[in-house]
Order: sequence, then C-alpha cells, then structure tokens
Amino acid sequence: QVQLVESGGGLVQAGGSLRLSCAVSGLPFSTYTMGWFRQAPGKEREFVAAITWSLGITVYADSVKGRFTISRDNAKNAAYLQMGSLKPEDTAVYYCAARNKMGASRSIPEYNYWGQGTQVTVSS
Repeated sequence: QVQLVESGGGLVQAGGSLRLSCAVSGLPFSTYTMGWFRQAPGKEREFVAAITWSLGITVYADSVKGRFTISRDNAKNAAYLQMGSLKPEDTAVYYCAARNKMGASRSIPEYNYWGQGTQVTVSS
C-alpha cells in the first residue's frame, strides 16, 4: 500500500519560513520523481516544485523560484520543501506527489500517487 504523508504545515507570518516533509512508503522511493503542488481556496491545484530521482534535478514554478527549495533523502524515503520569504499568496494546501518516470514534470496527471495535503497559512 502506497502512502505519502505530508507534515510541517501551519500558520506563519509573512516573511517567515516553513519546512514541509513528505514521508513515503510502499514504493521504491529512490526511483520516483517527487513533486510538490498546492491548491488555494477557489483555485486549481498548481505545480510548485519537483526533483528527479536521478541526479536530483530540480524545477520550480516561477512564483516560488528563489524562495523555495525542494530536496529529497532517499535513505529516509522522504521529500522536503523548504519555504522562505513566505507571502500571503502562498497560502494553500500543499500536496506531495510521486511519479514513476524520469523527468521533473509540472503536469498533475503525470504523477501516480498523492498525499492528503498539509495546510499552510501565511498572515500579512
């Protein structure tokens, strides 16, 4: 049974930082590309960042580039999203996702497994 469990969300003031974690089980983690997506109230889910299993190549949405950092620890079967300089517009439910192909895709349908999400709220 595949499980992706996010943690680390919460309430933070604008300009602050948070680190999200995604614990993965039930799949060969080291061969899966990992992605982070988010969905704000009333909006569609959108791509945030991804990291490949091979070479650790990273891709970011323009809206978070320079502020967020995605990483992974294959020994711990975990992915992370370090978020800094947070803005109120970063408020959303953040989801991690796993993709069993090479390439850091930005496309939601390209991901095979999803977590339940963790809420991030940035106050102004």
